[in-house]
Amino acid sequence: MGTTDTTCSIHPYFQVHEGRLADFKAVAERMIAETGTEPGCIYYGFSYDGYQAFCREAYANADALLAHAGHVGPLLQEALTVSDLVKMEIHGAADQIDKLRGPMAPLGAQFYVLESGFRR
Repeated sequence: MGTTDTTCSIHPYFQVHEGRLADFKAVAERMIAETGTEPGCIYYGFSYDGYQAFCREAYANADALLAHAGHVGPLLQEALTVSDLVKMEIHGAADQIDKLRGPMAPLGAQFYVLESGFRR
């Protein structure tokens, strides 16, 4: 079973520096506010387990994901002054992943190709 789903999701994991959780959360709230203005964003939010943070996010397609990356890039760089990006996964259909490999490679992303499934 193939898929016609163009949705792309990003799964970044951060290790927040000791004593800097409040600073990270403040930047995360600004990222949420900025991302809320993006028409291609399906969902966006942060989850925490102590000093570990996870950003739960998905976009209509690769173009929307790239627009987001350009939009919040400066805020991501600010977040990385108080945390380390320890892992980043990007999930999507092959044609969408192909558009993302080059631009997202500098973040050390691991790419997962969706081969089958559906979206309601």
